[in-house]
Amino acid sequence: MFFLKRGANYTDNGSLQFSVWAPNASKVEVVSAANKSEAVVSLETDENGIFSGELMQAPAVFDYYYRLNSELLRSDPVSRFMPEGVFGPSRAVNPAGYKWSDSDWSGVDKNKLVLYELHVGTFTEEGSFDAVVSQFSRLKELGVTAIQLMPVAQFPGERNWGYDGINIYAVQNSYGGPESLRHLVDQAHQHGLAVLLDVVYNHIGPEGNFLADFGPYFTDRHHTPWGQAINFDDAESDEVRRYFIENALYWLREYHLDGLRLDAVHAIYDFGALHFLDELQQAVQQEATQLGRKFHLIAESDLNDPRILRSRAKGGYALDAQWNDDFHHSVIANLTDRHSGYFQDYCSAQAIAKVMTENYAVAGDYSAYRRRRHGASALDLSPDNFIAFIQNHDQVGNPAQGERLSKAVCLEKQQLAASLLLLSPFIPMLFMGEEYGEDNPFFYFVDHQDPKLLKAVSEGRKREFEGFAWGGEMADPALEETYKRSKVNTRKRLRSPHSNILTLYTDLLKLRREHPCFSAPERRMELVSLKDRALHLRLSSVSSSLQMAFNLSGEPQVIQLGTGCELIFSTTDEKYQPEHTETQLIRTALRSEGNLELPAFAAACVRESA
Repeated sequence: MFFLKRGANYTDNGSLQFSVWAPNASKVEVVSAANKSEAVVSLETDENGIFSGELMQAPAVFDYYYRLNSELLRSDPVSRFMPEGVFGPSRAVNPAGYKWSDSDWSGVDKNKLVLYELHVGTFTEEGSFDAVVSQFSRLKELGVTAIQLMPVAQFPGERNWGYDGINIYAVQNSYGGPESLRHLVDQAHQHGLAVLLDVVYNHIGPEGNFLADFGPYFTDRHHTPWGQAINFDDAESDEVRRYFIENALYWLREYHLDGLRLDAVHAIYDFGALHFLDELQQAVQQEATQLGRKFHLIAESDLNDPRILRSRAKGGYALDAQWNDDFHHSVIANLTDRHSGYFQDYCSAQAIAKVMTENYAVAGDYSAYRRRRHGASALDLSPDNFIAFIQNHDQVGNPAQGERLSKAVCLEKQQLAASLLLLSPFIPMLFMGEEYGEDNPFFYFVDHQDPKLLKAVSEGRKREFEGFAWGGEMADPALEETYKRSKVNTRKRLRSPHSNILTLYTDLLKLRREHPCFSAPERRMELVSLKDRALHLRLSSVSSSLQMAFNLSGEPQVIQLGTGCELIFSTTDEKYQPEHTETQLIRTALRSEGNLELPAFAAACVRESA
């Protein structure tokens, strides 16, 4: 599949070629931001509403607008950079100007992915791409193999989660812009780290959104909770589909990214014969094959629909993986008092057992939250089709207090949750700071300039989450202080108990890396027993196996493992306990007859005899 590029593209002879789809305009001109009154190029149109033209001997730095119908000044829908923000001009960027040093890089195998989700603005004090680079060595030492950036497409203002992005091709100016993102990816590859990017193809943010002036990018046939639905299946949708598919290829080609996380694909509405996700996957796979690189397409969906992941031969869209909300909800519902909203479907230990062994906990079962059956069986899928997590930006940032797990539960439960995650058969994902028990909140924040929009955002969030009974007043998303309080403090990792949590994460990731069970494509988890909230599981592949036990109760439990087992991990190991612990901690014990004595809220892993 081949796409001619839209936008402003430098040629080898130094000219700039412009191409824009604008069927809603009768006339399109290019004007310089330095002189808005005089057009530098008048674009010619074809029968499909595509306007094109060329600026000869273009300057190396050229800021421009499109002028529609001789009056409306608009940034380029395919702008690569917005140096003055969403209301300013576009800047032409020549991707050939960056000299890459990753020619030997081919990517990270899916079975070796350990994802680390981060928000560029709050991951460091500086809040920039360059500052993120400074953390690569410690992430590599931790055992991370891929970082996943929350959206960096240009959004209004200087602080935002990124899901209000306006210019989906432009790299956020306050983070450092295009060259800094290229440097980040290049340096990540030098450290052996893949880089994935969160992209939003289900809506466009409201402030500074002028796409409708160009063409029918949106449709009234469908609706999303966040804004107008994208026109993927209505009249004149071919160019709209192309706009988003070309965007995915753009990140792969021009930024050497290793994958995309597709936000809320359940809000991508397409009732055509060839679903947008199917077409996207085919285009991306073809491009990755031509470039000789691995590229991972990961979906976020709350449908529990295995068609997203199944092969095309089985009627699926063949995406590589999906965020597994069921894993998160099951763990959190069992270790906290969060039992309202969607958590009500996951409160039993059986939910954890089911998601560990069947990939979904709710798979065609009745959902009390939805008051109907939900999902379908995913037993035919491999665990490496699923991304598991115990924290992410949504699950930390949506509650009113922006509360991380370290604030919600005791240390023992933190370590138990981490063990459930990192001993699971799924691809694990950490949320920034989780690895050392960061306890600063992570709030929702925006930097909109429209007071009415700010009020609508606050009221909308209250309505969206009123059924969860989280309590407390939501932090004002418009205040800069809300943003500043959301920054992590990585210096905490150097002192107890944060250093003890970091040691546990490092050891568990080392165990995953070294034991073949966790990377074997045919691996499966089976339930051995579940009694008194003590979960006994066995992870096995063709050549190896491990047994693991998780005590979800507040009382000690004894689990029969069988003789000849060797204890290789326990959360009660002394190195995971805080300094100056006053009470005597009950240790995990493995008796010669194969009985594992597991204290309250503890986890253990044993190696079976050959």
